[in-house]
Amino acid sequence: MRVLGIDPGLTRCGVGVVDVEPNRTAKLVDVVVLRSPADLDTPRRLARIADGLEAILEEHRPQAVALERVFARSDVSTIMGTAQISGVAMLIAARRVLPVALHTPSEVKAAITGYGRADKAQVGAMVARILGLESVPKPADAADALALAICHAWRTGGAAGAAISDARSGAGAARSGRDGSGAALTPAQQAWLAAERAAAVSGAARRVKE
Repeated sequence: MRVLGIDPGLTRCGVGVVDVEPNRTAKLVDVVVLRSPADLDTPRRLARIADGLEAILEEHRPQAVALERVFARSDVSTIMGTAQISGVAMLIAARRVLPVALHTPSEVKAAITGYGRADKAQVGAMVARILGLESVPKPADAADALALAICHAWRTGGAAGAAISDARSGAGAARSGRDGSGAALTPAQQAWLAAERAAAVSGAARRVKE
């Protein structure tokens, strides 16, 4: 699947596009940091970022858009700009009938590094490793956008998505330790499968009692 990840920001907006195969192999398609000068008024800054997002969507035609979930912070001006760009991005995606997902920083860090409290350097290093890049994408907004895209693909598609589908259909992937494509499951995927199987058994037991 092709995913466009967006690290929203009014001054700098990181945008990364990746292709992810069912075996979780990820390939860089494009990465850029869109910028808007502080001397413009807010409507024109939003329009400039929006134009950049439109151009990238038109060129690469992703199948899904992943955004960092906005949290309230002490710096009100920063959070306002982030929220405004998030709204612009979601509107643009909705008009193209593209699914939009919001991921928290902890979710992204856990998916990319296996540790939900990893720092930016660790996330950037893992993004470079996953994509087979010689260096970490700069600035950090670029690496964060790619991390969002990879996180979304891994959480909703690829091996993880196939594994969960197999569990729900009773394919027995949890027993084999592999997904439907034959790729080895990670410990996290095996845990998801085990939970799915437990829930299915519990539900069946309740239906029998009823």
